[in-house]
Amino acid sequence: MDFYFSMCRGYQKDGMDVTPLEMTKWFDTNYHYLVPEFENGQTFSLAETKAIDEFIEAKQLGIQTKPVLIGPFSFLKLGKEKSTGFNRMELIHSLLPVYLELIGKLEDAGASCIQIDEPCLVSDLTAHERNLYKTTLSKLFMSFPKMRFVLASYFEGIEREADWISQLPLEVLHLDLVRDEQQLDTFLEKIPSTMALSLGIVDGRNIWKNKLEHSLQLIKKAKAVIGPERIILAPSCSLLHVPYDLENEHDENGLPGEVKERMAFARQKVHELVTLKELLNDSPSERAQKELVQEKSGRERWKTLAFVQNQEVQTQVAGMSERWNSVKRDSPFRVRIKKQQEKLKLPAFPTTMIGSLPQTTEVRKMRRQFINEEISAEDYTKFVHESIRSALRWQEEIGIDVPVHGEFERNDMVEFFGERLNGFAFTQNGWVQSYGSRGVKPPVIYGDVSRKSPMTVEISKYAQSLTTKPVKGMLTGPVTILQWSFVRDDQPRKDTTIQIALAIRDEVLSLEEAGLSVIQIDEPALREGLPIQLEKREEYLKWAVDCFKLSHWGVKDETQIHTHMCYAEFNDIMPAIIDMDADVISIETSRSQMELLDVFAKTKYPNQIGPGVYDIHSPRIPAVNEMTNLLYAASRYIDAGKLWVNPDCGLKTRKWEEVKPAIENMVAAAGILRKPPH
Repeated sequence: MDFYFSMCRGYQKDGMDVTPLEMTKWFDTNYHYLVPEFENGQTFSLAETKAIDEFIEAKQLGIQTKPVLIGPFSFLKLGKEKSTGFNRMELIHSLLPVYLELIGKLEDAGASCIQIDEPCLVSDLTAHERNLYKTTLSKLFMSFPKMRFVLASYFEGIEREADWISQLPLEVLHLDLVRDEQQLDTFLEKIPSTMALSLGIVDGRNIWKNKLEHSLQLIKKAKAVIGPERIILAPSCSLLHVPYDLENEHDENGLPGEVKERMAFARQKVHELVTLKELLNDSPSERAQKELVQEKSGRERWKTLAFVQNQEVQTQVAGMSERWNSVKRDSPFRVRIKKQQEKLKLPAFPTTMIGSLPQTTEVRKMRRQFINEEISAEDYTKFVHESIRSALRWQEEIGIDVPVHGEFERNDMVEFFGERLNGFAFTQNGWVQSYGSRGVKPPVIYGDVSRKSPMTVEISKYAQSLTTKPVKGMLTGPVTILQWSFVRDDQPRKDTTIQIALAIRDEVLSLEEAGLSVIQIDEPALREGLPIQLEKREEYLKWAVDCFKLSHWGVKDETQIHTHMCYAEFNDIMPAIIDMDADVISIETSRSQMELLDVFAKTKYPNQIGPGVYDIHSPRIPAVNEMTNLLYAASRYIDAGKLWVNPDCGLKTRKWEEVKPAIENMVAAAGILRKPPH
C-alpha cells in the first residue's frame, strides 16, 4: 500500500524523497489517471491479484461478474517513456504474457466473460499501430477459446477500424452510439455472424434522460439486420462519469423539480436500459409504455418553459456571428507587456499563486454553518475577511509579488460561479470521481446563461484595499465552466459556451473598473475538451479560443490577463494556446520535470509563462534546491525574462503546514534565480 501511495502522492519520510507519477486527464473527461512510465527493455510481472480477488468475492456472494481490464495496447499507449532511444509500444510483446497469465487466473476462478477496454481504438492510429493492435488482440482472444470476450471502446466512433476489427476472433464488440451513431451502419454491414454488438445507447457522460424513441429506432435497425440474440444494450461508457442515484436529491431550491424530471443518474440509466429492453418486446409492459410517453411529452414541454429560455441572451449570441473578427485585445502583446510592466513594476521571476489557498476544516465548517443559517451573514463575512487579511499578510511577509485573496468564500471553482449565474442548477449528492479519493460535484447547465449581478467584485476590492501589491482577480473561464458541468443537450455546446463567455466578460470588466490590474481566467479544461480525432479538432479549438478571448474582450492594455491550464499534452494545441494571447499562462509541469515546456520552446511561445514548481497533488514539501533546479530547467526552454514562479495549481486541498514551507521555499528559489551569476 505504501508503494501504491508513493506512486500517487509521492513519499517523504525516513530520509526518503520519492516524487509521484505524472497525472493527466482520461481522454476528454475530467477524470485523471496516473501516467505509467516505461524503460527500455522493461519486463513485466503480475504484481497483485486485485481483479481476481474481487471477482471471487462477488462470486461468493452469488454474483457472476464480468471483469473489466484495460487492454495492453491502451495501457502502453497512455504511458510515457522514461528513457530515450525506444518506443514504449515495443514492450507489448513482453507485456502480453502477463495479460495471458491474469486472464488465465480469472478463467480458473470461474470467469466466463471478460471485457477488454481499448479506448485508444478511437484515436488516430498509424499503420504500424493498427497492425500491432490486430496481432495483439488476435493472440489474446485466441489463447482462451472458451472465454467470451467483449472488446470495448468509447468516447468516439471506430468505423475507420471496422475492416480489421470485424476479422478478430471476438464474441462481442461494444460501440459508443452516443458519440457516434453513424458507425452502427458500418458494423452491421461488416461483422461476421459469430459476433454480437453491444450498443452503447444510454449516455454514460451526461445526466439527461435518454431519448427513448430515438434509441428504439437505432436498436430496431440493428435488430432487423443481425437479430435480437446478437444485441446487448449498454451505457455508452462506464457510469463512473455520472452520479449514483437521482433519488438522493431532495433540495428543490438547488434542483428545481422541472429540471430533476429531465435527469437520470447511474441507477436511472440502468433502469432506462431495462425499459428499452421491455419496449422491444412484442407486448411491452404498461410501465415501459408509460415511461416512453412521459419522456417524449416532457421533452416537448421543456421547450416551452420560460425559465429555460432567455431571449435577450439568445439575441446577444446571435449578434456575435458578425463580430468575431473584432474580438481581440486592442494591442499586440509586445505593446501590452511594456504598459503592464510600467504599471505593475514586477521583479524578474515574479512569484504568484494560482488561486485558492487551503480550505481548512474551519473554513468548511463556517461555510456550512452559514448555508444552514446557523451563523449570520455578518459573522460569516467577518470570518472570510479575517481569513483574507491573514492570507495577504503572510504572502506579503514572504515576498509573493502578485498575491491572491485565497478564495475562502468559494466552494468549488465552477459551482461558485454557477450559483451566481442564471441557467444553473445544483445537486446535493451528485458526486463523481475526479482522481483518487477526490470527488467533484458538477453543476447542471439547464438553460440560457447570464450574470445575475457582480460575482467577485466586492471581495476582490476588499482584498486589494489591504495591500499595495496587485491582488489577482480570480475567475473560471467559459470553456472550463462548460467542461466541468453537466451541459444541456438541447443546443450546441458552442452556443452555451458563448453565453458563459459573455457573462464572464461582464465580470472581468467590472473587476477592471473596480481597480484590479491582474485578472486570471482559468481554462484548465480547454485541452480536456479537445476532440480525440484530429479531423474534429480545428472547429472546437476555433470556438473555444474565441470564447476565451470574448471573456475579456474590451480590457485595457495595462490590465494583465492570466490563464491557467492543468496537466495535459499541449503539442496538439500550441497554435490555439498562442492564439489565446493571454499575457501570462501558468501550467502544471512539476511532475513532468519541465518536459512539457519543450513544445513551448519549439513553437517560440511569445508571451509569458509560469511553469509549476510545486506539485499540489502531493503532501511532499519540495526543497529550495529542487524548485531552483526546476526553474533552471525551465530557463533552458523559455527565456528567463518570460518566466513566472508559481505552484502547479490551486492549494485548496492542501494543509497550511504543507503549504507555508513549500511556498516559502518557492519564493526563496525565485530569489536565487534573481541573483546575478558569479
